[in-house]
Amino acid sequence: MVILGIDPGLGVSGFAILQKNERNTSLLDYGCLTLPPTKSIPIRIGMFHDFFLEKITLFKVTDIALETPFLGKNAQSFLKLGYLRGIMYLLGNQKNISMHDFAPREIKQMVTGFGGASKEQVSRAVLSFFPTLIQPKKNDVTDALAIAMCGLWHHKRNLFLSK
Repeated sequence: MVILGIDPGLGVSGFAILQKNERNTSLLDYGCLTLPPTKSIPIRIGMFHDFFLEKITLFKVTDIALETPFLGKNAQSFLKLGYLRGIMYLLGNQKNISMHDFAPREIKQMVTGFGGASKEQVSRAVLSFFPTLIQPKKNDVTDALAIAMCGLWHHKRNLFLSK
């Protein structure tokens, strides 16, 4: 199983790729895709598509985990996140990849044990699972790692329940 966890954004998208085999879990790649704010939305969406298509192909991704957006104060931001999620669902369909969605509260609960955890608490918890990982400059990366971990645990739990 190779899972791609994504914290999507039109400015910065965090991503993490984990591989699970019979013995252990490995962190294959992680980081941020920073999209230039001076480019139009269609161009940024195209860049997002191309970047993640390359990651999916290179690492032979089998599962994609995404954070479900919440409608905050800005409906336009919510709508634009939908564009990026749509791209990931399209890529998942085209490449026959399993898709997993997790609510922010669910991610925080699974990673820290508290659904109301702060981004800093999530970051600390994630880094405790990857002690050799240097603290990323952006929480988007640790958020993506948390999302990928949830996808991994969800998959593992479903395998256990189906036996």
